[in-house]
Amino acid sequence: MTAMTSVDTGTATLRTAGPEPGFGVYVHWPFCAQKCPYCDFNSHVRDQGWDEGRFLSAYLREIDHIAAQTGPRTVASIFFGGGTPSLMQPATLAAIIDHIGKAWTLAADAEITLEANPGSVEAGRFSGYRAGGVNRVSLGVQSLRDADLKRLGRIHSASEALAALDIARANFERISFDLIYARPHQTVEDWRAELGEALALGPSHLSLYQLTIEPGTAYHRLYNAGKLSIPSAEAASDLFDVTQELTAASGLRAYETSNHALPGQESRHNLVYWRYGEYAGIGPGAHGRILSDGVRWATATERHPETWLASVEANQHGLVAREPISAAEAADEMLMMGLRLEEGLDLARLEKIGGVRPALDLIAELVDLGVLWFDRAGERIRAVNHGRFILNEIVLQLSSSFEPVRS
Repeated sequence: MTAMTSVDTGTATLRTAGPEPGFGVYVHWPFCAQKCPYCDFNSHVRDQGWDEGRFLSAYLREIDHIAAQTGPRTVASIFFGGGTPSLMQPATLAAIIDHIGKAWTLAADAEITLEANPGSVEAGRFSGYRAGGVNRVSLGVQSLRDADLKRLGRIHSASEALAALDIARANFERISFDLIYARPHQTVEDWRAELGEALALGPSHLSLYQLTIEPGTAYHRLYNAGKLSIPSAEAASDLFDVTQELTAASGLRAYETSNHALPGQESRHNLVYWRYGEYAGIGPGAHGRILSDGVRWATATERHPETWLASVEANQHGLVAREPISAAEAADEMLMMGLRLEEGLDLARLEKIGGVRPALDLIAELVDLGVLWFDRAGERIRAVNHGRFILNEIVLQLSSSFEPVRS
């Protein structure tokens, strides 16, 4: 769609504008070998395993159901997340990729990413995943220190992580790996040394996440009981600054708040999210943002794997929510996602989709404070300097200042 249109969602007028920044498919695999104490993702341990054949059939049915809602699309990216999708058999993953290509049109240069743990079982399957269509892998290394890996509940060692990276390089054109910082008792000196070792491995993409204490996790219970100590906000800020310093010196741009890449190595799938594009969510606990009949919809599926499976077998899908996104909600989401990007937020597109703009006087104030950049000619804003560390506060202020724009 190239022209702005307005449609009545029942609660507000939602403006949609094109072209959209791509269409992606997110596939959630919910099973893990072990639940990490910091993790609040939809992941489940099944000591007795799972019926992979039944789950595969359910994934294919749900793909067909969502495709019927979206209509024809060209899939620019597929992302297998979890859970631990590298616990899937390569044939299962290949069948899902093949079916996505039948339900929609799979771009010839589509980015197909698999999240994987560095354990020996998963790494041993890498060649099979490559043969099945995966061309990018994201490894959950999390730390290069064995003691910290144990505290994080990881079941691999640092040496296994390094070995998995070598196997990944032999099988995939593009590789990323994750590290967590601001861990219990971690100092700036500790992190500087560890991140330096990671950068010496020559990565083209790094995801560097600050540890947060999420409700419902084992770490949350320990923290509330006074049995877990994490760096203070001031110390976490210092760790963030070191992260930006070292990655920039290695040529890895912070193209998103927590993601750093060489030019051209950015995660194209995650850019669909941050640029507020359209994506289908498939599998237990998956979320989506799709356009259908001129309306932007938020979708969510049943989180419990076996309940989701039964729902798909009975109804062809596991959706538990499919709700229209109002213009105000779309504007808030777009602001929150877009300001995470180094390229910033396109204010003209925000106006077309949400019908609002942040107040110019507040933008000027934040620019004067050195936490926001504004390109008046290019109609873009982005968080800079310390603003990237206090992003939530900036988003809240800008959202509160939204002014409606006349149609």
